[in-house]
Amino acid sequence: QVQLVESGGGSVQAGGSLRLSCAASGFTYTISLYCMAWFRQAPGKEREGVASISGGGGTTYYDDSVKGRFTISRDNAKKTLALQMNSLQPEDTAMYYCAAGIFYQCHYNKTGWNYWGQGTQVTVSS
Repeated sequence: QVQLVESGGGSVQAGGSLRLSCAASGFTYTISLYCMAWFRQAPGKEREGVASISGGGGTTYYDDSVKGRFTISRDNAKKTLALQMNSLQPEDTAMYYCAAGIFYQCHYNKTGWNYWGQGTQVTVSS
C-alpha cells in the first residue's frame, strides 16, 4: 500500500528555516507519473495548498503566500519530496502534509489527491 511519511517539522523563530521531507513508498505506478504537493492546515482553518511539482520535477507551482520563500523539489530515484522553507513567519504555523496524485495538469488545489501523509507540525514563534 502507498505510504507518504513526512518529517522535518519543528519549532523555529521568525526568520528561521526548516526543510520538510516526504518519503514515498508502495506506488503501483512509477512515481514520476504523480504530481506531488505540500499542503498545510492551521488550527481552525481549512487545508490549503502551498506548492506542487510535476512528475518529472520540471514544473513547480507556488501559492502567493510562499513565493520567494519556499522551494519544492523531488528526487524520483529516492522517492522523496522536499520543501525548503526560509524566512518563516508566525502565519506559516500549521500541520504540513504531502500528497500525491495523477492529474492531467499538476496543481495544488486540495481536491482529487490519491494519497496523503499524516503530517508534520511546523511552529514559528515571533
